[in-house]
Amino acid sequence: MKPQDSTFTCAITGKTVTMETGMPCNALRPSLLKFIQKYHPNVSPDSWILRSELPALKASYVESALSEEVGEITDLEREVIESLKQNELISSRPADEQAKGSWSFGERLADRIATFGGSWTFILCFAAFLLLWILSNTLLLVARPPDPYPFILLNLILSCVAAMQAPVIMMSQNRQETRDRKRAEEDYQINLKAELEIRHLHEKVDHLLHHHSERLLEIQSIQTELLRQIVNNKKS
Repeated sequence: MKPQDSTFTCAITGKTVTMETGMPCNALRPSLLKFIQKYHPNVSPDSWILRSELPALKASYVESALSEEVGEITDLEREVIESLKQNELISSRPADEQAKGSWSFGERLADRIATFGGSWTFILCFAAFLLLWILSNTLLLVARPPDPYPFILLNLILSCVAAMQAPVIMMSQNRQETRDRKRAEEDYQINLKAELEIRHLHEKVDHLLHHHSERLLEIQSIQTELLRQIVNNKKS
């Protein structure tokens, strides 16, 4: 029988596993193994566990560790834990691109007006309009100007434009603030998951190095015993 054909019994589910579908418990991180043994006392370092059971166990371990470190877990952190359980990606397209198809006509119009109102094109066009209005009422139409100095009608128009432009710009800024908050939440989730994964890798590497060192010491001890036997045989 080939080594990969060997079968074992999962210490948690009791199902039959192979070396491809299972993992020995001595290959797990000591902290994770200790957490599993808390809820499954029959699990030992020599036991085997189905690989499909590991994501849920790791997610429960992460949730327990976060609860001890930060106290109450927020909804954002629970989404990160769920992504670890399902092996899903958190990073995606920006929130404004995902919601762009659901924007109403008023929201799109507010964004366009705010963008145009904060551009040099608007400033130059409005400056040209003011200059043309003033010149028309002071030089071109001197006899009967529609809005003579001090340009009361022009002041009324400017007041109306400012009164309409201000709430439109505020609407756009509120939507921008919502998008920024959503992006900040996504960044926090991604950073938290990256930190957890890096911590997992560090512990895994440390465990593998320790396990490898123990194996090397064991091999070295066996070699030493063999050398002693060879020397004793030569003496005899």
